[in-house]
Amino acid sequence: MRAIQIAELEGPQAAKLVEIDEPAADAGLVVVDVHAAGVAFPDALQSRGLYQYKPEMPYTPGAEVAGVVRSAPSDAHVQPGDRVVGLTMLCGAMAEVVALQPERVFTLPDALSFEAGAGVLFNDLTVQFALRTRGRLADGETVLVHGAAGGIGTSTLRIAPALGAARTIAVVSTEEKGEVARAAGATDVVLAEGFKDAVKELTGGRGVDIVLDPVGGDRFTDSLRSLAPGGRLLVVGFTGGEIPTVKVNRLLLNNVDTVGVGWGAWTMTHPGYLQEQWAELEPLLASGAVPAPDPVVYPLERAGEAIASLEDRSARGKVVVAIR
Repeated sequence: MRAIQIAELEGPQAAKLVEIDEPAADAGLVVVDVHAAGVAFPDALQSRGLYQYKPEMPYTPGAEVAGVVRSAPSDAHVQPGDRVVGLTMLCGAMAEVVALQPERVFTLPDALSFEAGAGVLFNDLTVQFALRTRGRLADGETVLVHGAAGGIGTSTLRIAPALGAARTIAVVSTEEKGEVARAAGATDVVLAEGFKDAVKELTGGRGVDIVLDPVGGDRFTDSLRSLAPGGRLLVVGFTGGEIPTVKVNRLLLNNVDTVGVGWGAWTMTHPGYLQEQWAELEPLLASGAVPAPDPVVYPLERAGEAIASLEDRSARGKVVVAIR
């Protein structure tokens, strides 16, 4: 089968299209013919050996797929011919065939294309975990999201209103990215430069209830200052490159929280949590209450470029590689 492999930790440009053997159809696994694979920021980090999970070389990147079930155990919740999405956790997706644990396979709503489906799991489940489980989002609250034109950012803008947010404020670095955020559903858009003052004006000095931050870096302190009393700053990642620190007296004086959002680690220690998440998200996607993502799609032979677009932060929204 065709697959992408990375044999040297030289960054996304090391991704090569090769022919490898199909995975063994071991008993108990769901075999999926892959139509599209999602691209996420960990793929870029892994390509340089900078991610906490370091696969054995050479490896096939990618953690999320959409496709059609080829074979499944007789007692599985999916059967041959079903349209599905699935998680490889954390490599192997950019290939024509994958074999997955049944609990990591989910039925894809008919309303979503394979390309859109490949853009759902990693970002949408992370955001749902961030807002619902870690952020305790309540009806009527305001959510601010950094990196709002990226995959996590656009996912937040799509999902937050369906979970009860009354207002979403998108923080972007350029006017062009602001248009991406508006298309994803942002109530308001502000530029990263001077965002604290802009947010203060937009909220009448009150601040926001939740800041969802996949960027980190030097905007962290101003994010804390942008919180309303009782607000929560959700730490999702550090695409900006710098891991910030927090002076805990700010938390005490302003009655705010800084909350870690490690979705992958949570799923490993909470059996059944993925199924709980999909039980909430799937009907929202099927009904259109959460709009389907509109990903940027690269052909398989350009997978290296797709990964690089996340590393250099040129990506607009979710990035997906078409396999078939």
